Amino acid sequence: MAEKPVSRRDFLKVAWGAAGALALVEAGGVVLSFFSPRVVEGEFGGIIEAGAVESFPAGSVTPFTQGRFYLVRMPDGGFLALYRKCTHLGCAVPWNPAEGRFVCPCHASTFEMDGQVINAPAPRPLDRFAVTIVDGIVRVDTGLPIQRDHTSASDLVYAEAAS
Repeated sequence: MAEKPVSRRDFLKVAWGAAGALALVEAGGVVLSFFSPRVVEGEFGGIIEAGAVESFPAGSVTPFTQGRFYLVRMPDGGFLALYRKCTHLGCAVPWNPAEGRFVCPCHASTFEMDGQVINAPAPRPLDRFAVTIVDGIVRVDTGLPIQRDHTSASDLVYAEAAS
């Protein structure tokens, strides 16, 4: 049986269809890459290496501007990373060392050192980020804020005692 030769018209239809499909796939890839977050180590949205455990004294609050969080070392030695965004309307909440608390400049919500609400209108405590301590180095994962209804002792992370 003899094969029917492909006409020029049929060849061009297939070629244009393949080129169109390829262009559509490439455009879809560009759109997906535009909407996917860029996570860079050491910047907000990634894991930030805060420093050695001993560089944070007990009872201290250290701001990390690039990471958009405060690393709190509670008086008992536990670590907590608090998102600096107010849970009321999202204003940046500064630490007020004179008062020993976080005070929102927008609507005067006030938070304790562990993020607990002292003064409304904020509906819940400051969100936190996951903290890990590996080989004496504190790391904070700013990829996903952890919302909470109340503060808890289980929010704190402690460094392992040296043996």
